[in-house]
Amino acid sequence: MANGDEISNKRIIFRDYISGFPKESDMIPTTDTIKLKVPEGSNSVLLKNMYLSCDPYMRSRMTQSDSYVPAFTPGKPISGYAVSEVLDSGNPNFKKGDYVWGIVGWEQYSLIENPHPMALMKIDYTDVPLSYYTGVLGMPGMTAYVGFHVVASPKSGESVYVSAASGAVGQLVGQFAKLMGCYVVGSAGSKEKVDLLKNKFGFNDAFNYKEEPDLTATLKRYFPKGIDIYFENVGGKMLEAVLPNMALHGRISVCGMISQYNLEQPDGVHNLFLLITKRVRMEGFIVSDHYHLYPKFMEMMKQHFKEGKLVYVEDTVEGLESAPAALIGLFTGRNIGKQVVRVAHE
Repeated sequence: MANGDEISNKRIIFRDYISGFPKESDMIPTTDTIKLKVPEGSNSVLLKNMYLSCDPYMRSRMTQSDSYVPAFTPGKPISGYAVSEVLDSGNPNFKKGDYVWGIVGWEQYSLIENPHPMALMKIDYTDVPLSYYTGVLGMPGMTAYVGFHVVASPKSGESVYVSAASGAVGQLVGQFAKLMGCYVVGSAGSKEKVDLLKNKFGFNDAFNYKEEPDLTATLKRYFPKGIDIYFENVGGKMLEAVLPNMALHGRISVCGMISQYNLEQPDGVHNLFLLITKRVRMEGFIVSDHYHLYPKFMEMMKQHFKEGKLVYVEDTVEGLESAPAALIGLFTGRNIGKQVVRVAHE
């Protein structure tokens, strides 16, 4: 096949804006064609997509809302973080054969016109699986780093609580905290995930929140002296239970609120007066504001990997057509670890 020939390109198209839980039928598999060459004289990059990332924030893009990321466009492909190989390039920053990570459409091949430096990053460090750039070395890894090391300002010996702790971000926050000499407890939604937190990720303790009738009392049991840092992934009732258990001058790093994403009417949170009485700082952050720290983050991660100090768990499904079910599975806790879709083999 000549390089400029057209080839079929499977894609997952966003059907229309939704309310409530997403369904597989909201994402439609189609087949199109694409030329395997960038347009003459253009600044474009042609990518073969290898791994797609499923992340909870993508739910907010299915609603016509003023979120921090633009909504998906009905009739156009779903898009998200991915790892890809450069097949052709008119862009001086990328050459054929490079591996990159960044935002692409959910499709086998993507033509990226005039890629923004922060939207498509070249992969230089290849001592780990390429799929790691959808997670531990990509956006979720940066999220854990920024939320814990930058926003929460941790000190050795502090008590740290992580909700949704076995997910792509939570599993890393717990390990970063342990590496700093903190006491760490995580919560997750199944026995298997709780075992993972304790036996694989090295959390000091963990519990299944679905089995706890009184979360406030549960947290009091695990943190008799209070929580210094809460890494917030859940929101709603979980946040409400955390507030009475915060220590004086505690910090709450607000990364996400997965319990709220599919609700028509978000839960109200009581106990907010405790932010005052306990002098607690609660701060939300968006990881893309901090991508200038990526080189510093990578230096730290390379060191951890070299010394064998980090464990990372992925949940990989095969084939682009599996992507809609994998994304929806995030909201029912189906995945164990970081959810990845393998579109093509290396």
